[in-house]
Amino acid sequence: MNESVGVQSTKDCTIWMFPAFYWVLLGVAAVLLGVTYFDGIDRLIYRWSNSEEYGYGFLIPLLSAFLIWQRKDVLEKLEFSGSYLGVLFVLLGVIGFYLGYFGTLFIIMQYALVVAIFGVALSIMGAEVIKKVWPAFFFLVFMIPLPNFLYQELSANLQLISSEIGVAVIRLFDISVYLEGNVIDLGKYQLQVVEACSGLRYLFPLVTLSFITAYFFRASMWKRVLVFLSSIPITVLMNSFRIGMIGVLVEYGGVEQAEGFLHDFEGWVVFMGCIGVLLLEMWVLTRFGSGKKALSEVFAIDLPEPTPENCQINKRTIPVPLIINIVFLSIAAISSIALDRRVENIPERKLFASFPMDIGSWHGVRSALEDIYLDVLKLDDYIIADYVKEGSSEVVNFYSAYYSSQKSGQSAHSPRSCIPGGGWEIVDLKTTTINGVNIAGNPLVVNRLLIRNGDLRQVVYYWFQQRGRIVTNEYLVKWYIFWDAVTKNRTDGALVRLTSTVRPGESPEEVENRLNSFTKLIVPYLGAYIPD
Repeated sequence: MNESVGVQSTKDCTIWMFPAFYWVLLGVAAVLLGVTYFDGIDRLIYRWSNSEEYGYGFLIPLLSAFLIWQRKDVLEKLEFSGSYLGVLFVLLGVIGFYLGYFGTLFIIMQYALVVAIFGVALSIMGAEVIKKVWPAFFFLVFMIPLPNFLYQELSANLQLISSEIGVAVIRLFDISVYLEGNVIDLGKYQLQVVEACSGLRYLFPLVTLSFITAYFFRASMWKRVLVFLSSIPITVLMNSFRIGMIGVLVEYGGVEQAEGFLHDFEGWVVFMGCIGVLLLEMWVLTRFGSGKKALSEVFAIDLPEPTPENCQINKRTIPVPLIINIVFLSIAAISSIALDRRVENIPERKLFASFPMDIGSWHGVRSALEDIYLDVLKLDDYIIADYVKEGSSEVVNFYSAYYSSQKSGQSAHSPRSCIPGGGWEIVDLKTTTINGVNIAGNPLVVNRLLIRNGDLRQVVYYWFQQRGRIVTNEYLVKWYIFWDAVTKNRTDGALVRLTSTVRPGESPEEVENRLNSFTKLIVPYLGAYIPD
């Protein structure tokens, strides 16, 4: 009797396992991915280690692996067929690597890594099987930091929103308060809502946590989507409440209430409060709809069932798409090593140390960037000087950063990304043509910014002067770096920026006239320092 049951159990239960050589191939694929995308991975680890808002990034690969392991009992009962669609994804990932490398964009390289990993998994499992674990691969997207320009813009907007709501909270306590930009004026104290108070260091981890929470939330799809999306307003409102309460504490307890341990402790309390609100929202959602259940019933992290005994064990065959992907990744890995060793064509030029300090009626005084900025900019040569017009108080700051090779992580930084980080607000941005000025036979078109920091306003002109081109669009800069690296073996180029302050009684238009005049004088000198 027992024997017949055992025979029946074996017949109905089949377990699929990888042969030893399969694991060798998976290890080879992992090594090839690591070699190919080494620069992108290295930059990821750097950001995780040095940015509080991205410190959770170390956990993402581990959690993704857990989500796959959690379905182990389901996966081992399925015969993997592999899919040639995985080859397409790996090819897209390899193309993304080249775009990221030549375009000096780590973020493209990092997203390309996720695409390539998904492609390898798809070439192993097949389309039907991977549907059961796709959230684990999508979750990897959360480990990639936002591009700097988007981060700065989001941070600036959140600072303004948090300041306004925070001031509303302060007024609920019948405290007289005045808000100008991101400065909360309490009369005897002034609080500035800086970038660190924008809430992004809570937002990114909470959005990531809400995705995992929604994944384990056994409810209808609209409830799970709501839980995920609600993490954004929850974070903004809780961070704004924190800013408001800091203002109240400062009013009654002094400015030390906004400093040191208490300030950090308040941040921890707010984050834990955000998690509490998220759990409360889930509990409320369980009370809606049919089949009401307790939160403990609809939210649980299950572990895989043990492998049944007496099952028939079959060995999985090695799919052809996986072999093809390993070939493509081998080519990509070898080429990535070769690219790091290639020697670019770097044209001869004069050093900015010889740039004239007397231009027409303007006299310049050089200054220097601090090491902390030079470490970030990674430039090869630069000039920064204040030019004063003879017999007047008109001043124009001239800055140019030159890069002999704009490889990944070494490229001209856009003022649109850097200016908000210095506490400035971009009030207006447009492109304008400087009449009568030509570079490489083309009219000079520049980005014109009006920026503000409190009562101080400045007008900024900037453009990217790159291998005979004048470019004002940051995305086109990256494209031309990629194109010229392939066609000319050159990626050198420079950023040119002119800045002048709007003095009391002056209009921005008058400052533009000053910058136009100075631009006409200085452009003829640039060719010797920024080669075509």
